[in-house]
Amino acid sequence: MERNPLFLSRHDVERLLKPDVCIAAVESAFRQYASGQAVERVVGLHGADGSFHVKAALLMGERTYFAAKVNANFPHNGEQFGLPTIQGLVILLDGAHGMPLAILDSISITALRTAAATAIAAKYLARENARSTLICGCGAQAAAQARAIVGVRNIERLYVFDKVHRRADEFARGYGAELAIPIISVSELTRAVAECEVVITCTTADKFFIAREMVRPGTFIAAVGADNEHKQEIDPSLLANSMVVTDITEQACAIGDSRHAIEGRYMSRDAIHAELGEIVSGKKTARTDEEQIIVFDSTGTGLEDVAAAAAAYRLARNEEVTLPSENHDD
Repeated sequence: MERNPLFLSRHDVERLLKPDVCIAAVESAFRQYASGQAVERVVGLHGADGSFHVKAALLMGERTYFAAKVNANFPHNGEQFGLPTIQGLVILLDGAHGMPLAILDSISITALRTAAATAIAAKYLARENARSTLICGCGAQAAAQARAIVGVRNIERLYVFDKVHRRADEFARGYGAELAIPIISVSELTRAVAECEVVITCTTADKFFIAREMVRPGTFIAAVGADNEHKQEIDPSLLANSMVVTDITEQACAIGDSRHAIEGRYMSRDAIHAELGEIVSGKKTARTDEEQIIVFDSTGTGLEDVAAAAAAYRLARNEEVTLPSENHDD
C-alpha cells in the first residue's frame, strides 16, 4: 500500500537514530561503495558569508535508497543571528521506483553521520589500546563525536578544547554525567594533543592549528572540519608524514585538508593510502604499526547521509512516527 512520506524533525532524528545504529548503517554504506554498490555526487555554491551544497547518493544493497541533502553552511550564523552554522533538509526516496519516503531535518543527520564516520575510522585505524581522546571545537558537532567515539574505543578520559574557552568548560560540565567518563576542559592545546591517542578536529578554522611537532607517534587524527577549500585544520607537513585515509579521495583533494598538502607540494595525491570504504572492506590495509600516525580526512559524503536517513526512516516507520500534519496510509 502506498504511503505518504514521513516528515522527521530534528527531535525525531535524535530520538530514533542512536550512535550504534548510525555507525552500523554508515559502515555498511562505505562497504557498498567500495564494492561498486553505491554512487555519490556533490555540488557546491558559495555565497557572501557562507556556502550551499547538495550531496546525493544511491545505495544499491538489499534495499535501494536515494537521498539528496541540501545544506547551508554559514560559520558566522551563531554570533550574527543566533542560528546554527549548518542547517538544511534531506530528501529520501526509494531507489527502486522513486517513491518519496521521507523529508528529514539535516542538522542531526549531519552531526550523527559525521560522527559515525569518525568512529568507523577510529575502529579500524586507532590503536586498540587508545584510552584518551581530544575533541577540538565544542560546537554542534562535538557531542555527536563524543558519543560515537566512546562506542568504538574504551575511552577513559575525554579532553575538550575550544578557542572560546567558556564553550569547552560548558561542554565538560554538560556531558560528563551522560558519557560517564571524566571530561577535562583544556586551554593548552599543545599539551593536550601530546597526551591523547585520538584527536578529533571539528572546527571552522581557516588555518591549521594541529602542527606536526605536537603529535606523538601512534596518534589517530580525525580531521572533520575542513569541508570547503577555505578551511584547514591540519599542518600539511603532518599529512605528508602520516598515513592518510579519506572518506572520498576526490572530494578530500578538492575541499579537505589533503587539498592544502597537495597544493603546497608537501605530498601528492598518490600518497593517499586509501578511502575508508577500502579499509572497512579489507581491500586496503589498516594500521600495521603501533607507531604510525594516521589522519582521516573526513569531508562528509552523501553516502553517509543516505545511510543515516534510511536508518532513521526505517525506525520511524516501525514506530509509525507522524508530525502534526498526520501522515496516514492511502
